[in-house]
Amino acid sequence: MTKYTSPTLAAVLTGVLATSVVAATAVPASATTSPSAGTNLNGVWRTDGYSTIVRITGGTYELYDTTAISCIRDTTSDGDGSVSTFTAGPGPDHARWHIDANVNYRDLTRLPSLPAACTQATPATPIETFDVFWRTFAENYPFFAQRGIDWKHVYDTYRPQVTATTTDAQLRDIFAAMITPLHDAHVGLVADGVRVFSARPGTQVPNDDLDAQTVALIKHADLADATSPLQTWCQDRVGFATLPGNVGYLRVAGFTGFTSADTSAANAAAFSSALDAIFTADRTTGPNRLRGLVLDVRINGGGDDPLGLMLASRLTGHTFFAYAKQTRNDPTDPERFTTPQPFVVHPSAAPHYTGPISILAGGSTFSAGETVTQALLNRSPRPVVVGENTQGVFSDILDRQLPNGWMFGLPDEEYLTPSGRTYDVAGIPPDVTVPTLTPEQFADGTDPAFRVALDALGRR
Repeated sequence: MTKYTSPTLAAVLTGVLATSVVAATAVPASATTSPSAGTNLNGVWRTDGYSTIVRITGGTYELYDTTAISCIRDTTSDGDGSVSTFTAGPGPDHARWHIDANVNYRDLTRLPSLPAACTQATPATPIETFDVFWRTFAENYPFFAQRGIDWKHVYDTYRPQVTATTTDAQLRDIFAAMITPLHDAHVGLVADGVRVFSARPGTQVPNDDLDAQTVALIKHADLADATSPLQTWCQDRVGFATLPGNVGYLRVAGFTGFTSADTSAANAAAFSSALDAIFTADRTTGPNRLRGLVLDVRINGGGDDPLGLMLASRLTGHTFFAYAKQTRNDPTDPERFTTPQPFVVHPSAAPHYTGPISILAGGSTFSAGETVTQALLNRSPRPVVVGENTQGVFSDILDRQLPNGWMFGLPDEEYLTPSGRTYDVAGIPPDVTVPTLTPEQFADGTDPAFRVALDALGRR
């Protein structure tokens, strides 16, 4: 859902150009609504990038996934707990759409009516399903060149294998063969309950077992002499301990799943409360303040970028540039993107830490774990990154639905550094390379990367 040739990153977001705002909820197409204060937003809109049409009626909206050959009512967001806010302007034919789990907004342009293709079902035959699947990637995916994939060759290879009699199992295997070589952890397919997914070779996907192994290793190898034991919050996804010399250890295992409700609002409240408990006035000012901090995101499956920026705001005394986001918006040219939207980190009004930081990261650092690391690289003093390259997947996931009801997702955004580069595919490289959380380290109970991270703070 996260190359444009000309806009400057110096363009600054300057408030809301709004005549009205309506917070809308995704509902089934048959639902009815009552009038609201945002009725001037009623109508049909097309996004810049994202290949989406939005129809707003009062306080509700419907989404349609589009390609050059299809328009499919998208039910993937129905009841997912996210909150969308639509803001009118600038002008009567433009608006902005913000999803609470994302940092950016999506520009909307008004259409006179719902396109005819959206009023009739796309045939759910194997051939049409294949064509919509292939074309969605062709029109939105930005990273074919970086990943060494000729997508037209993929079409020429697999399209002849699909016929009117192709079974669901055969079609699923064809789709798996198409997307697995991308090794993109933000590409996935769910077909009849079977999940197709592939991360970068040589990396481990974060999961509960790996997380439990890691916590056990950390407690044994790294926190044995801690002056305060590892305390956890947010359903054990956030942990903090204090080491000798007033060095803090902060572990964040993801930026979602902090509450049983697992909505953006509930998770933000829980995370803010945890950060209040960690970054107290005593730990951030005065003689007992922290003298260093190790931030561990080695096992981090990602989540909501706003929570990453919330963390960054607790780790600075100065405003700094985090990153800019741009979205592929030309279905025929993978080098064309929307105007980049820049984001900055402001110091929190709550107590915040301003001293030296080491960041532990590696191949199991995914998505929002990577975007917060990218943001903190622009902090002063700059953190030292220890470990291995992160996974290399930054974009929000563009969720899509196929004519036969299968769900899939893909990235369509880039997160830019101040110089306009990205860390997609290769990941963020460490300043100090140390193999981390290897099977051998789990077996012998050692964590050399942690030792290096402490050394980088000037103390053991």
